[in-house]
Amino acid sequence: MAFSRLYDGPEPSRINKWLGQSGVCSRREADALIADGLVSIDGEVVTDAGRKIEPGQTLTLSDRAETALAAGITIVMHKPLGYVSGQPEPDKVPAVRLLTEANRIGPGNAPAADASLPPIGRLDEDSRGLLLLSSDGVVAKAVIGPDSDLDKEYLVRVVGDVTEKKLKILRHGIMLDGRQLRPAYVSRMESFRLKFILREGRNRQIRRMCAMVDLEVVDLIRVRIGPLKLDNLPEGRWRMLTAEERVALVG
Repeated sequence: MAFSRLYDGPEPSRINKWLGQSGVCSRREADALIADGLVSIDGEVVTDAGRKIEPGQTLTLSDRAETALAAGITIVMHKPLGYVSGQPEPDKVPAVRLLTEANRIGPGNAPAADASLPPIGRLDEDSRGLLLLSSDGVVAKAVIGPDSDLDKEYLVRVVGDVTEKKLKILRHGIMLDGRQLRPAYVSRMESFRLKFILREGRNRQIRRMCAMVDLEVVDLIRVRIGPLKLDNLPEGRWRMLTAEERVALVG
């Protein structure tokens, strides 16, 4: 049965804005559904992306629109040390092994053993923290696509002499693999504890950046991806991404 909802707002609202605020889909997805002719108001197919819905009108998404929006799932995990994000070598343990009912927090069910849930952004074996595993292509594009502007936050403990000069280099002066890195936000939280906020995710980027200024990373935890925070999710546990969190991620 197609999705229908009565709009009871006090004044007209753009369709994409209302669907986004309602947690049905992102504004970008709403525009795509309208372009494909999958949205109607009071039985009339909407063709204008700027169309507003009036109080008392009913919006309907076609069955095909619902299928498109339900195409994938996303897991939020607190990855411990010793697990690799993606397809492992024979002697490595993949993070998907942790997707059991015993490790689940909150509603939902553990995905099938053969479910395809690739990592959305790497987190190395010797790093821990927030990891997304997803079959949702829209989420993947929003987080790691070429046009993604979501930043990622890391708390990093280092060994070595942390100076203001080194922090300045980490923020602006590093080249990796012959390419200049985007400016990074790097601040000192404690004597040997730094906060990194990056807008890219090169292979082992923070460890390599630190090595170039004679700092050794001894602990690295990712605590945020865009608006999504690790918060109090225990290490080794996982939960489902909520509809509201998905909308916040994909914009």
